[in-house]
Amino acid sequence: MKKESSNFFRLSAQPWGLLTVAGVLACAATLFGFLGRFSWLLDLFSHFRIQYLISLSILGTLLLTTRRRKTAAIFLGFACPNLLLVLPLYFGGRNTLPQGVLVRRAMLLNVNTRLGDAERVKRAIRDADPDILVLEEISSQWMADLKCLTKSHPYHFTQPREDNFGIGLFSKFPLVESEVAYIGSAGVPSILATVNTGQTNLRVIATHPLPPKGRDYSRWRNEQLDQLPDYAQSPLPLILLGDLNVTPWNHHFRRLLSRTGLTDSSKGHGVQPTWPNYNPLLLIPIDHCLHSPGIVIVDKEIGADVASDHYPVIVDFAIVNEPGLK
Repeated sequence: MKKESSNFFRLSAQPWGLLTVAGVLACAATLFGFLGRFSWLLDLFSHFRIQYLISLSILGTLLLTTRRRKTAAIFLGFACPNLLLVLPLYFGGRNTLPQGVLVRRAMLLNVNTRLGDAERVKRAIRDADPDILVLEEISSQWMADLKCLTKSHPYHFTQPREDNFGIGLFSKFPLVESEVAYIGSAGVPSILATVNTGQTNLRVIATHPLPPKGRDYSRWRNEQLDQLPDYAQSPLPLILLGDLNVTPWNHHFRRLLSRTGLTDSSKGHGVQPTWPNYNPLLLIPIDHCLHSPGIVIVDKEIGADVASDHYPVIVDFAIVNEPGLK
């Protein structure tokens, strides 16, 4: 028995043994990610589909070269469901516009209450020149540092906080109405606003659920996502901007899309990860722009590093199905 045990550990310590163990773990994580609705811990596994896809594809291909065909087939087989979840983001986007339709730009940036660099944030905003800007994790200090925004974006509504859940909406266009809403029981603010773009009125929701870093935080995040559809019912064209702390492959995100009828702006633009920018191996897309059917996403890109742990999201959009409300 002792000899067999010794041989097992020696095998596992060899390069191919370690790769096989890594592949088995990636297969298990792939399965766990489908069970997130049953457990907050399993839910965390849903976010790393790109990592599973790449690692299983590489490991399966490498094992084929060593004639470990059965193991390779298993790894490549487990890569497939990850591929099927990721591929739809690369197709189906509509970016053709009728003549004369104006294109507007929205920007979402989680500045990080304690990490971000105000000068780099200002430069990124100046370079992107958004018509509508949502900033998250803003504090009273951030508001002082970014006072210049009140000139470039004279219409604004903010809820600064000293924790990580301050939020602000800045616009070049008049705000017809704006209010703060506390969605769910976490006690974190969201902003609901109507913006007069000069073309039509646009409903804007800016929100930032809690990160799923424990059972309670996950429950509060899911509560907020579950209640968002009640606030997304509007005859106006609508965009929802926020660090939602979920990826497109997460059960709660897909449920949000299904219940609101909103579309992920990433559709047709591929996977554009935004967090954590300090660890390329773990990068996942958790900062989102969702939109109603009357809006076309012309372009979507990730902005420059501003020393936050998030990259900015920049979306060019056009309203093509006006409800006739001015």
